[in-house]
Amino acid sequence: NKAEAAVSYAALILADANINITADKLQTLLNAANIEDVEPIWTTLFAKALEGKDVKDLLTAVASGPAKGPEVATKDENDKDGNDKEGESDGNDDGDDASDSGSDIGMSLFD
Repeated sequence: NKAEAAVSYAALILADANINITADKLQTLLNAANIEDVEPIWTTLFAKALEGKDVKDLLTAVASGPAKGPEVATKDENDKDGNDKEGESDGNDDGDDASDSGSDIGMSLFD
């Protein structure tokens, strides 16, 4: 969306100049750039979303790489002696196996 991109760039300009990001200042920049088709709600939303935040820190945090999620233990880490007690099969596979639900890797819908 052109309006969202324009407001984003205006916010980056203000952050680069170390100026507090407000809806009025965003609108002033948009008007100076002759971008007139941006509804005022966009400047208000961006100003409120970025209020009290350091945009430069947000950008460097995103650029530094993905956030690490919870670590999932592998089979070797769970059982050092090689015995897999949780995943042992008795040869009777009735299709109702709890390991297929994703709960063994911490991905339950209701956690």
